[in-house]
Amino acid sequence: MLRHRLVVGAVAGAAALVLAVGGAAIAAGAGPVAYAKDVTPLAATAGCGQAPTLTSGTRTISSGGQNRSFILRIPDNYDRNRPYRLIFAFHWNGGTANEVDSGGTSGYPWSYYGLRALSNNSAIFVAPQGIGNGWANTSGRDLTFVDDMMRQIEAGLCVDTTQRFAMGFSYGGGMSYAIACARATVFRAVAVYAGAELSGCSGGTQPIAYIGIHGLRDNVIPISTGRSLRDRFVRNNGCTPQNPPEPAPGSLTHTLTYYSGCRAGYPVAWAPFDGPHAPNAVDGSADPFAPGENSWTRPVVWSFFTQFDGTTPPTPTPTPTVTPTGGPQQGKQIVGGQSGRCVDVPNGSTTNGVQTQLWDCTGVTAQRWTLTASRQLQVYGSKCLDASGAGTSNGTQVIIWDCHGGANQQWNVNANGTITNAQSGLCLDANAAGTANGTKLILWSCNGGANQQWSLR
Repeated sequence: MLRHRLVVGAVAGAAALVLAVGGAAIAAGAGPVAYAKDVTPLAATAGCGQAPTLTSGTRTISSGGQNRSFILRIPDNYDRNRPYRLIFAFHWNGGTANEVDSGGTSGYPWSYYGLRALSNNSAIFVAPQGIGNGWANTSGRDLTFVDDMMRQIEAGLCVDTTQRFAMGFSYGGGMSYAIACARATVFRAVAVYAGAELSGCSGGTQPIAYIGIHGLRDNVIPISTGRSLRDRFVRNNGCTPQNPPEPAPGSLTHTLTYYSGCRAGYPVAWAPFDGPHAPNAVDGSADPFAPGENSWTRPVVWSFFTQFDGTTPPTPTPTPTVTPTGGPQQGKQIVGGQSGRCVDVPNGSTTNGVQTQLWDCTGVTAQRWTLTASRQLQVYGSKCLDASGAGTSNGTQVIIWDCHGGANQQWNVNANGTITNAQSGLCLDANAAGTANGTKLILWSCNGGANQQWSLR
């Protein structure tokens, strides 16, 4: 769990500033579809192929005439020939780089807002330290600091320059928003947790992939501020304007919406939750100090970042274009890599709660799945592939249910052949690695098994 009691007190003192400066931001999300891997090849840095000149730990760098510090975390099995994602995680007002790096009382599972554990040594992480434990970004000094850190890291380590990301909570969310405004051509995506325009917005006219997370009960930075920041990138990214669903007050749940109509490679996602000013939201709880390892924000943000595996978005056209972003097209069969059999609704049933299965591919309607603009896998035109009971644990049944837009009905069709549930981050799995007709489909932790590989026909 991340202890951020200082956030409420310190940011509350700045709440008047939040409202005075207008625009505010929040972002986070997940459950995306992998964007085409052949758009642009990855771009490696000078550190690739060379012995690393940097090691994990606290580092000091001169930036703007000041000594600034940051914590660097390099994968345990670092490979000098592999270009890695580079993820900057900014602390909240009154917080520290050490708290982001350590994960607070939750430890490693919440390190870097939970992404370090999920990355499984596939990313380089950076926790910068703000001046006065904040991100005022006076005269752009914090943006310059980011530039200087990136320059040093990429000179000494192997980084994929098409895979730079920024994220942060509260004041750190404001800093991530400033990066989205001023460094949209440098960073691939940002995740803003309950942020506001506290660090400025220089530029702010170019598209960048954006996910926002904000609590309905946030009494430090109102959710209306987060909506306003989100809407800047709804416009910049050419998405179709809408009023995305938000959870009912008292429900202690969250929703996740991917905007439709966005330019290819520039998605916008919105994940409001019925809870307070916190980055570690847990369904069923309004505790701002809930254990971070239990938060749904971890897989949601990780899925949002990893949908862009090894690519840069195409140059935006002058006017918005609506293009598919991957995944099944109209009426596609989803075929198991291990079994060669199709995802099937038993006996062509249309009853809510029927568990899906593997069956010989016959081309019947019960095997035809359409990926909708809201990331649902739809069959019969009205039923959706669904994690039963909104379950997030291994063994959750994968069923059909009336489409309702919930996060448990949103799926990430990945370029690596897996299909992951947006709410849980778990993989679509043929139970017990079965290959026979009638093998039931469940959710399970992604493990690279052939029973979690799927192709589209």
